[in-house]
Amino acid sequence: MDFELGDREFHALAGFLTRETGIVVTKHKRQMVSGRLVKRLRALGLRSFAEYCDLIEGPEGAGEIENLVNALTTNITHFFRESHHFEHLRTRLLEPRAAEQPRRPRLRLWSAGCSSGQEPYSIAMILAATLHPAEAWDALILATDIDTNVLGRAAAGIYSVEEGATIPETYRRRFLRHVPGEPGQTQISEDIRRLIRFRRLNLHQDWPMRGRFDVIFCRNVAIYFDKPTQNRLFNRFADILVPGGMLYLGHAESLIGLTDRFEMSDKTVYRRK
Repeated sequence: MDFELGDREFHALAGFLTRETGIVVTKHKRQMVSGRLVKRLRALGLRSFAEYCDLIEGPEGAGEIENLVNALTTNITHFFRESHHFEHLRTRLLEPRAAEQPRRPRLRLWSAGCSSGQEPYSIAMILAATLHPAEAWDALILATDIDTNVLGRAAAGIYSVEEGATIPETYRRRFLRHVPGEPGQTQISEDIRRLIRFRRLNLHQDWPMRGRFDVIFCRNVAIYFDKPTQNRLFNRFADILVPGGMLYLGHAESLIGLTDRFEMSDKTVYRRK
């Protein structure tokens, strides 16, 4: 059966996604929306996108929202992506904290939009390699994403040898383990995995966290939002960061014209004033 995504249905689905998540889907992504949702229509036994829109907007739509969001969110990542961010984290924040007297052992970091886990695991490896002795630190990484499919994979911490190739060799030897009976598969070591808490979180809705963070990574997420939504998000980040805390953005993202609560620390790295 062929499914055609008409104007009315596309605008209804795009509007629903924006209201629920803040993600803006422009008309040039119409083919992508159609291709990704066809599987859901077939799985549900529906005959058209009009029927799918009726389901989403009807009394039983709440149960389908998660599947819709999972289908339309994009997850492209790898270990130590934009490596200068991790060098900055090590040299400009972690090493100075480790040298402080008296020591402030509490560290909270947030990977907002963690996808399948490569970003928070990269952060955790930097933490483990920089802070000594590790048991003297109260360090924890919150890793959140709206897509429940990728969160399950992230929590397991299992990746192919090819995926792990972007991890520096010293870290690969120290923090990766072969999976018994699964040639070509590796798992992040337990001491790294226990530094991270994976949770589902919609950045567009209320946040349950009450404590403040020293670091927030939110890279290649805000590009999917319009300017007013970006403004609200970045100001909320400022609210939940400690003064002097760091915000790491993607290479195509900027705070210029959106908020004055940060100052630039490095390329796409901002310090909370």
